[in-house]
Amino acid sequence: MSKVGDLLQQGAKEFGISLDARQIEQFASYSAMLIDWNKKFNLTAIVDPQEIAVKHFLDSLTILNFHDVCLGAQVVDVGTGAGFPGIPLKIARPDISLVLLDSLRKRTQFLQAVVEQLSLAAVTVIHGRAEEAGHDEKYRAAFDLAVSRAVAPLATLAEYCLPFVRLGGYFIALKGPDISGELADAQTAITMLGGNNHGARTFSLPVSGDARSLVFIEHTAPTPAQYPRKPGTPEKKPLR
Repeated sequence: MSKVGDLLQQGAKEFGISLDARQIEQFASYSAMLIDWNKKFNLTAIVDPQEIAVKHFLDSLTILNFHDVCLGAQVVDVGTGAGFPGIPLKIARPDISLVLLDSLRKRTQFLQAVVEQLSLAAVTVIHGRAEEAGHDEKYRAAFDLAVSRAVAPLATLAEYCLPFVRLGGYFIALKGPDISGELADAQTAITMLGGNNHGARTFSLPVSGDARSLVFIEHTAPTPAQYPRKPGTPEKKPLR
């Protein structure tokens, strides 16, 4: 096993996750594709394989350390970008069904190529905006878990993500260490959208020691039909 493979396996163990040889191979293929496609498209500023393993892959897997993702969970990754955290979650937990949603065609083309190359089953890639997909009856209130990483401030993210989540399900936002201000600013939006804020967990990534936070919001009441608002509005005029 390569040095990066060892790093991934050891880091995942710290989260209570066991990765077998095939999963390590899938992560290696994903990393190689990310580096290769990044030469043509701006997918990530991180191109060192070891940094990809820690700051993209292990960062994504932290969800599994702090949240009990049920067997066969329906998961949507909103604004997934180059596939984080959705694809690492799918590699580590092949049982989940995953929807990857992104508004840029070049990214969805990359994601579809990754899904095919890694032979990932029960993964759907959607080119579209959260504000529109959140009103689609196929996706609204259809997921056990919505996740999003480094997409927008929390008040905006809540409007993007909570409409996708079934009652009793969760929206988890992957954030940096200083989250208290965002949490306070987003509380009105979370309540208006039918969410219950369960607070944040702050921790350090393996190897790098970088601080990160996960924000946990349970969907406890139906999101009013007018949300999410039309494209661009949640970002320009966050709910206050």
